Amino acid sequence: MDFPDSNHLAKALTIVSGLDTVNLTYHNFFASKEKVTQNWASDILAIAYNAARNNSCRQVFLDKIYVRISLQTNKDGKIPVKNIYKMFPADKKRVESALASAHLPKGKYDTMKPDVFTETAFRTFLTHLCPRPEIYEIFTSYSNKPTMTKENFTKFLNEKQRDSRLNEELFPRLRQDQIKALIDKYEPTTANSNRGLISPEGLLFYLMGPETTVVTQDRLAKSQDMTQPIPHYFIKSSHNTYLTAGQFSGVSSPEMYRQCLLAGCRCLELDCWKGKPPDEEPIITHGFTMTTEILFKDVIEAINESAFKTSQYPVILSFENHVDSVKQQEKMANYCKTIFGDALLTEPLDKYPLKPGQQIPSPAELMGKILIKNKKGSHDKPNQTKKTSTASSDQNTTTAAPTQDPNTTSPDPANPAPSTQENPGCLNRPRGTAGQEVTAYEAMSSLVNYIQPNKFISFDNARKKNKSYVISSFVETKGEAMISKSAVEFVEYNKRQMSRIYPKGTRMDSSNYSPQPFWTVGCQMVALNYQTMDFPMQLNMAMFEFNGRTGYLLKHDVMRRSDKKFDPFCDRIDTVVASTLTIKIYSGQFLSEKNVKTGVEVELIGLPGDPKKKYRTKWTTTPNAINPVWNEEPFVFEKILLPEMASLRIVVHEENGKFVGHRIIPLDAIQSGFHHICLRSESNMPLTLPALFVYIEVKDYIPAAFADFTDALFNPTKGTEKTSKTPKEVKKKKKSIQSKLSSGSIY
Repeated sequence: MDFPDSNHLAKALTIVSGLDTVNLTYHNFFASKEKVTQNWASDILAIAYNAARNNSCRQVFLDKIYVRISLQTNKDGKIPVKNIYKMFPADKKRVESALASAHLPKGKYDTMKPDVFTETAFRTFLTHLCPRPEIYEIFTSYSNKPTMTKENFTKFLNEKQRDSRLNEELFPRLRQDQIKALIDKYEPTTANSNRGLISPEGLLFYLMGPETTVVTQDRLAKSQDMTQPIPHYFIKSSHNTYLTAGQFSGVSSPEMYRQCLLAGCRCLELDCWKGKPPDEEPIITHGFTMTTEILFKDVIEAINESAFKTSQYPVILSFENHVDSVKQQEKMANYCKTIFGDALLTEPLDKYPLKPGQQIPSPAELMGKILIKNKKGSHDKPNQTKKTSTASSDQNTTTAAPTQDPNTTSPDPANPAPSTQENPGCLNRPRGTAGQEVTAYEAMSSLVNYIQPNKFISFDNARKKNKSYVISSFVETKGEAMISKSAVEFVEYNKRQMSRIYPKGTRMDSSNYSPQPFWTVGCQMVALNYQTMDFPMQLNMAMFEFNGRTGYLLKHDVMRRSDKKFDPFCDRIDTVVASTLTIKIYSGQFLSEKNVKTGVEVELIGLPGDPKKKYRTKWTTTPNAINPVWNEEPFVFEKILLPEMASLRIVVHEENGKFVGHRIIPLDAIQSGFHHICLRSESNMPLTLPALFVYIEVKDYIPAAFADFTDALFNPTKGTEKTSKTPKEVKKKKKSIQSKLSSGSIY
């Protein structure tokens, strides 16, 4: 590797893996030829892409288990049976019995040849290890015979697996040849499939296949219009991106920028401070704390490497600039220009000049571009000794007001700062730019165009100025106060220009606030601490999993249209049909490595007026983590006002309160029907075995007072022999209800 012509970097490959963005493992590989490394990288990306697409398919997970066990051979090429016991540790006696039923060796120290451990044998083993009585119960409700006919299977698919809201012209029911194809695919007995019959085992295999994933697959792919102005999108955003732990003494790392970008993040924060002599290299750290320092240049290189690996849509770099040195700001600007090259957007596009009343470009028009958010000065190079900028009193000025550092207190104006910073990143660093950013000198100021930070004056002032390229930042507490007092005005503001929300300074443990309230008023950049995988971060990760993980999600129509006013605290929305979600928790599979009692919690996260009740199943009557069954009444969330802004959260706990797994799914991505929901870890990583079997139905909300009439409208022959109303009365009532349905007024 030391030879000048070896071109070793093109032959090296590093795989970074981990359960979150902080606890990472590095595997380094070196190939003899460049093309070999490229092939490795292509194969790994293909595997990762397919895993991401199929991670909600239960059978994929079980196939992974089979492959893993098959590959774990000893030096003789045989499979140790103890590996199976390790894979399913919850109940060793059940494992032993299931192995015997599958005619496999059951001794803990036994081994078997790979040709003995076939897929069929593994399926038989699983069937005995994890029997599914609830599947037989569902099966017998459609057939009282050992097999189900194609006609009954068709009835099951139409009644249980089809969304009742779908238009049959646009989304026709399955054809008979498609249903026969499903039987052929999943029925294990050839004699049955040849006769168009499906057994309970075949039904189970179908319910674990990709056709019954809980998430609408085309929602995962890039499916949204990306040609709207950027303020019309939610943007996946990070706060203090450089930190791997707490805000006070955590380690800073350029790797966090790579990992956040690879996770689809599109807005990153850089806290920039003046470097020390003799190199005077600008650094990134959390000012006035004991967090470690990293070089600004290293961060820019890390961003450049990973900016467009996951998403091609624009990256916004949010600078909190405390570098009160013309020379070092020039270094920063030069690094951005030379390292980012053509990717850096230094001038506005011709079609979108920086004028009041002119919207800024769309994500599609800025693909592959990096935008700088930094204070924009007057371009007159000031004296080197000038410390801070003059506060802006109006959004029409070119220089932004000093903005409060999220985690520091305002400086005391009676104690002006010394002119040097002897120890950046340390508590002993002298005051100076503690609570405010410094002047944007010409070099950095010239890089700013469509994302110009400015002090927020009022909604009325912003409306009058009408500058879509002006963005204001709000600490979470200020943002919450604005929502409670002026929610409608906040929505209107976010239709025109952007806002960024950041955590309050007391969150020294890097905890997060809930992003949901800020999304409901259309705030685009809701910045979270990515190093902490708490519930708000789980919600954030789940939401931005969709639209191809582009990091941009198009806001609902009511949050974009200039001719409509949206109040998130309303009890109905004229242009939106509310939904009702019903979920029945049937059973769980392989929930814990211990033989424990478990329970399930279900809640809805949405608008303030959406159902707030949190449902819980009872704890299982006996310790059983392999196949617990809950035979309880369905949970109903009625009148979900804006389904596109609501998410369903399901969490499994052990009886002692220990977290087992969870899943958060946006409501408008949920498919009705029976589903196996593969659970996720706290960091939103798919768990291999734990899953829940549920039945979910999402339908249009119908007020109870109208239920009988709408039933009569859509089922006109139902119960006609009992009705006492005249045909004319029924017809008149139908016409009235139909009119209200079409206008949305009953919702």
